[in-house]
Amino acid sequence: MTRLTEAFDRISAAQKLYLPIEKAEQVNFDEYAPGANVRLDVTKTVKSAKDAFFPQCEDFAHFHMDGKSINVKPVAPESEPFTVFGVRACDARSFKGVLDLVFLSDPLDPYYAARREHGTLVVLACGNPEESCFCQTFGVNPAESADGDANAWIVGDTMYLKAVTEKGEKLLALLGDLLSDADDQPVEAEKARIHEEMAKLPLADLSVESLKDGAMMEEFNSPRWKDLSAACLGCGSCTFVCPTCQCYDIRDFNTGHGVQRYRCWDSCMYSDFTLMAHGSNRPTQLERFRQRFMHKLVYFPMNNDGVFSCVGCGRCVEKCPIHMNIVKVIKALGGKKHVD
Repeated sequence: MTRLTEAFDRISAAQKLYLPIEKAEQVNFDEYAPGANVRLDVTKTVKSAKDAFFPQCEDFAHFHMDGKSINVKPVAPESEPFTVFGVRACDARSFKGVLDLVFLSDPLDPYYAARREHGTLVVLACGNPEESCFCQTFGVNPAESADGDANAWIVGDTMYLKAVTEKGEKLLALLGDLLSDADDQPVEAEKARIHEEMAKLPLADLSVESLKDGAMMEEFNSPRWKDLSAACLGCGSCTFVCPTCQCYDIRDFNTGHGVQRYRCWDSCMYSDFTLMAHGSNRPTQLERFRQRFMHKLVYFPMNNDGVFSCVGCGRCVEKCPIHMNIVKVIKALGGKKHVD
């Protein structure tokens, strides 16, 4: 680990490097620069690494007007390589398992596609899973991921790296003399320890088996939605920390000398979400609350071969100000294992 900073410096000299970095007592993925306060010890960043591929705000085009003449300057998709280092397995699954299904399907999103093509993802094993974690419910392995380009483990004062894809191999080749061959035993022992820790977590027995194959559709008109949504503030915190939420809005902003067209994240929990000329298609908070969880647990898997739009990162469990989250919805609708 003593040479880790040197490794980060070498990567950042060749391409942009994003790492969990602490600023103003908050840890999020940000571009690395020498002297940055890198926090690989933090299990979960406040927001996911989703910004690296689907930014919270991104420009599409600039319109400049000169009399009756309009000059349109589109913003080109990402064309330079970059690395996102230290992503956890849940966030890695959110890209390959959920967002890819949305943005790489027809019609393909060129901005997202370009970032996925040029981005290298290094997944860091969760040495210290937290009580709010339930990734195993959705088949995520926190000890080793197949959803990134390389895997990393921290055991004591040593970091172990293993390439998964050709992009991962190129990244490790860039580090060259900073790496040396290692025995598999410490990593295998660390994987076993992580699985033991996961089995002890409060949500280790959370299951969605009873919700598969669209079984929850019969709960659409359940009176339980009223009780579940009663305290919801519609603040959207859950959607903004969620690694799988993909809703966005496209807006035009008058800069005073032209128009800037951009895309920004939106939230199904907002009263003006998909607002139409005749009003909102979901006028009550109950309807908006129900839409969020029906989409993640029913609509998305029905349209994507059973894949749920949740990776069990637990951020919504931690951030909801009224402590209402997808775990409580799953349990309320029969998602806990039963022992006969």
